This record gives sequence, structure tokens and C-alpha cells, in this order.
Amino acid sequence: MKVILQKDVKSVGKAGEVTEVSDGYARNFLFPKKLAIPADKANMNVLNQKNAKKERDEAKKLKEAKELASKLEAQGITVKMRAGAGGKAFGSVSGKEIAQAALEQYELEIDRKKIQLAEPIKTFGEFEVPIRLHPEVLAKLKVVVAEA
Repeated sequence: MKVILQKDVKSVGKAGEVTEVSDGYARNFLFPKKLAIPADKANMNVLNQKNAKKERDEAKKLKEAKELASKLEAQGITVKMRAGAGGKAFGSVSGKEIAQAALEQYELEIDRKKIQLAEPIKTFGEFEVPIRLHPEVLAKLKVVVAEA
């Protein structure tokens, strides 16, 4: 019997998949626990509509991520740091400070978890910081660390 899985079922499949299972397994286990529904015409139509909506949403997110990436790459962000003895930087700049500076300077909200710094910036100068906006979109943001 063909069924559409509503939730992930171990050794059967993931949610949203159409899978062939035995009649007894479907009637006695999957249907009563609401883990699956029969794969008839009406349910398949609903599944196709959900998949189409999901694809449209993903395409929209990808387009928005590409637009944000082009904005970020066109602009640079300046982060001010205090200087310690001998002109050395006092403290460091992490993803949190970069996200806060982007919000203050350009009103662009960037999730600090998407900023991929190998380690915090501890010197003055100009740096290229990669930002993973979408699984397919990686933006390079120019960050200038200046003395306050």
C-alpha cells in the first residue's frame, strides 16, 4: 500500500515522502498513530500543493539572500575599538559586534550566527568577513576596525 508519511518514521522514510509499505503495517501502526495517510488522489494533490509552496518559499528566500549579499558587498562596516598601550587593540571584534554595527549603520539585520569568523579580530585594519546568508549564498563583508 502506498502511504504519505506525516512524520519521520525510522527505517521507512521522512515526512512528506510517498512510500510503499505492507497493508497491515499501514492499517495497524501508521494510520492509528497518525504517522501516515493513504496516498489517494486527494492526498497526493494536497502533497503536491505543499511541495510547490515550499519550492516558491525557498526561491523567495534565495532571492532575498542574494539581494542582501549584494547590499553587504557594496557597503563596508566600520567598527570602533579602544586602543591599549602602544597603539594595540584593546579587546576584540566578534560576530556580535559586526552584526550590531550593521544594524546601527545600515539598518540591516544580520544574524550573528551567520557571520563566519574563524577567530575574533584583534587588530586594527580592514578585513573581509564571510557571511553565510543561505546555504547557497556566501557574502563577503568589508569590515574596517578603527581606533575609537
